[in-house]
Amino acid sequence: MKKVISSQRLTEDFKKMSVVGARQEGGITRLAFSDADWEARNIIEQLMIKAGMNVRTDAFGNLIGRREGLRPKAAPVMMGSHIDSVPGGGNFDGVAGVLAAIEVVRCLEQTVHPVEVVVFMAEESSRFGMATLGSKAFCGKLSLSQLEQLKDNQGVTLAQAMRQRGLSPEQIAEARYGNPIKAFLELHIEQGKVLETMGKQVGIVTGIAAPSRFKIILTGQADHSGATPMNMRQDALTAAAEIILLVESLATREGHNGTVGTTGIVKAEPGVMNVIPGCVELGVDIRGISLNSKQQVVRALKAGIAELQVRRGVKVEIITLTDENPVEISREIVEFLENVANDSGCSYMLLPSGAGHDAMHLAALTLTGMIFVPCKGGISHNPAEWASIEDIAAGAEVLIRAVRQLADESPTPI
Repeated sequence: MKKVISSQRLTEDFKKMSVVGARQEGGITRLAFSDADWEARNIIEQLMIKAGMNVRTDAFGNLIGRREGLRPKAAPVMMGSHIDSVPGGGNFDGVAGVLAAIEVVRCLEQTVHPVEVVVFMAEESSRFGMATLGSKAFCGKLSLSQLEQLKDNQGVTLAQAMRQRGLSPEQIAEARYGNPIKAFLELHIEQGKVLETMGKQVGIVTGIAAPSRFKIILTGQADHSGATPMNMRQDALTAAAEIILLVESLATREGHNGTVGTTGIVKAEPGVMNVIPGCVELGVDIRGISLNSKQQVVRALKAGIAELQVRRGVKVEIITLTDENPVEISREIVEFLENVANDSGCSYMLLPSGAGHDAMHLAALTLTGMIFVPCKGGISHNPAEWASIEDIAAGAEVLIRAVRQLADESPTPI
């Protein structure tokens, strides 16, 4: 079958997106619901319209482009990803999946089933501390109380941010996609080194890791650094250091099961050199593709913290921010995508995703698959994030061939 994806069009689309939220010091910052995020969203909306899609916005702000099929009431074949970024991120994380999906629609002939492209809002946790918010809302997993509780560093709640964009948080239940979906596919950069190391253009994802995230607040006693003997201290920061090392040790022990642990936030107060820290806040992320392994690390971490409280005389509060289950991609769609990749002539391999994605929530609604393309050095969430247009086009070629079969009138293409 002749290849139809245009690398030139993809290059032009990435160039348009690259200037939105670009920083002088390098990288791109498009925090969810920010001006830069909304500017990028407007660019995507225009690309959708030019590709012949009708565009609508759901109650959370997710952008949905739809091209009708010969049977408008048939369940749509859906593609999507996100366009928001971490602070100082790159122009490929999420964006590659959205632009590839739009390019697929441009290249499609008439289909029997409708085809939809979704831009999920707030996939990154950078602003409100919780990831994949748009796809959670899309799947009916987000409540008004959560919108009112989640806040950014300036104290702006998610509900307030939505109102600033003309959205009504009170209508969040209406964001749930209530109709059947035939299948959902997401193309994404790998955010790891496996594909590049193995010399493969495409990865077929077999499972998606999920995080358990915690805010851990340690309260000790702030005292004078010179006047307080070592054996009389209740140092919240040294206690926090033990927890940081415990996270590393426990995750390393379970590393063979694909579990990892990260302490990405450390805030110490009062933050003065000659004062023993009296309060420390940690942000801990435990994630993995095995639920049992991840849970084992979490249980051991909590047990270690309980022992530490007694031994060090500090109070520790553990607040669960999110606790999600890993997703196993159905063998049915993995084999289907393998066959499609074979037919496309690209080099591919099977691999799990160590990062979470919007697709993990869609898997509860419909057959869901993910296609990875390599990124240079495995670098992501960084100004150096980069993927070749040739690899993205190869992934998009697999994507369009899959959509063609799924959207065809055959009732059981997979």
